[in-house]
Amino acid sequence: MINFSTSCIKVSDTQICPFCYSNKIVKNGHTKTKKQQFFCKKCRCRFLDYYSYKAYHHRINNYIVEFIKEGLGIRSISRVLNISTTTLLKRIVLIAQKIKRPILIYGKRYELDEMRFYIHKKKNLQWLVYALERETKKVVGFSFGKRTNKTLNTVVKTLLNAKPERIYTDKLANYKFLIPKNFHFTRKYGTNHIERKNLTIRISLKRFQRKTICFSRSITITTAILKIYFWT
Repeated sequence: MINFSTSCIKVSDTQICPFCYSNKIVKNGHTKTKKQQFFCKKCRCRFLDYYSYKAYHHRINNYIVEFIKEGLGIRSISRVLNISTTTLLKRIVLIAQKIKRPILIYGKRYELDEMRFYIHKKKNLQWLVYALERETKKVVGFSFGKRTNKTLNTVVKTLLNAKPERIYTDKLANYKFLIPKNFHFTRKYGTNHIERKNLTIRISLKRFQRKTICFSRSITITTAILKIYFWT
C-alpha cells in the first residue's frame, strides 16, 4: 500500500489510484488550470494528477487534531496550516463524525458535573454536562443545553445503562430526581477530579473560559471540537 502525499507524489508517476490503489486508471481531460485529471475504472473516482492546495495534504487531519488539543482557535489553525476557515470547519466536522464513543464498563464509579458557556452571544447561556470515569479520568459522555432535567438526563441515562457502582455529583437538586439513591453520592470532595477537569478545559479551549470574546457560534462545531478533544 502506498502512502499518498499530495504535496510531492504525482499520479502520473505512480500510475496508481490514491483511493483504491488500483492501476486501472486512465486520463480524463484537464482542469481550467491545465492540471491533468484521471479516472479510476475500478472505484470510479475522479482525481487530479497532484493537488497544490495544502488542505489535501495526507497529514492535515493529524495536524488539526493536534492543534485543537493544544488549544488553538479556528482562525489560528487556519493561519498556521494556510487553509481557509470554511475548509477547516468542514474538516473538523468530518473528523468528529468518524470518532466513536468510548465503551462503558459495568460497575465503575463516575463523577458528573456541568459547566457554563455561551453560544453566539452572552444572552444565549448554555451548559456542558459531562461525566468522568473516576479511575481513568476519561470523559465517557457529554451533552449540551439548558440546565434542565432533559439535558442532565441525557448523560445520566448513559451512566445508568452501565450499571455504575457510584455516581458522584454536587448538590444540585435536579440530580435527586434523576439518579437512584443507592447510586447517588454528594459527599465532600466527591467531585474533585471533574472539577479539576473543568479547569483544564477552560485553559485549553478558549470558548469555555469565563471571561472571553472567543465564545462559540455553532453548537455543531462545539460538539465536534469536544469529541476531538475528549476522545482522540
